[in-house]
Amino acid sequence: MFGLTGTFVNTATVLAGGTIGLIFKKAIPKKMGDSVFKALGLITAFIGISGCLCGENMLISVISMILGTIIGELLDLDKHINNAGKFLEQKVSKSDKNSTVAQSFVSSSLLFCVGAMTIVGSLQAGLNGDCSVLFTKSAMDFCSSIIFASTLGMGVLFSAGFVLVYQGAITLLASWVAPLLTTSVVNEMNCVGYIIIIGLALNIIGITKLKVTNMVPAIFLPIILVPLYDWIMTLF
Repeated sequence: MFGLTGTFVNTATVLAGGTIGLIFKKAIPKKMGDSVFKALGLITAFIGISGCLCGENMLISVISMILGTIIGELLDLDKHINNAGKFLEQKVSKSDKNSTVAQSFVSSSLLFCVGAMTIVGSLQAGLNGDCSVLFTKSAMDFCSSIIFASTLGMGVLFSAGFVLVYQGAITLLASWVAPLLTTSVVNEMNCVGYIIIIGLALNIIGITKLKVTNMVPAIFLPIILVPLYDWIMTLF
């Protein structure tokens, strides 16, 4: 259970940051809030572009994105996650037609859970109890949740639950999947995750309306594709 400490701290920081953002939301002019939100989108794009350079094999990334998106579309993950956000929206803001609970829930959940620090940090916590990466991530998510909550609202608080479940699951399963997670596999998983973050950034800025959630299965496909690729290469 010690390995879950990082996830518990991360969940708490998202809740704390989101609460602070909600408290000061009314004090921030809408025009300023919109500008800050767009700035956060640019920062997210920078994080994604910087991170995706860790990939070692572009072919793995391409195939993972294509197959992962097909799987996500078939499962319609975006619809299910958005429905969950809309359900929460109806519960907490029945009279507000302009509520952004669903949007902030989906966007912040993806931002907090898709990326190298989530995967690597959760694996380290699960394998050897090292929560240092998740503690660093917690500090970053604290700042991001303040901005998200101050511009989009209460949905950020609900995303803390997503962080708890997603990171907690990876941490608990770490010892089982560790033999499969070679350096090459982790690098490709991170690369794909950061490509998805770029898509999220484009949505935040308002350039696109990508169904980013449907791309999430792509993150896990390198676990299969990297060994398969290596095996095929041995045949030539």
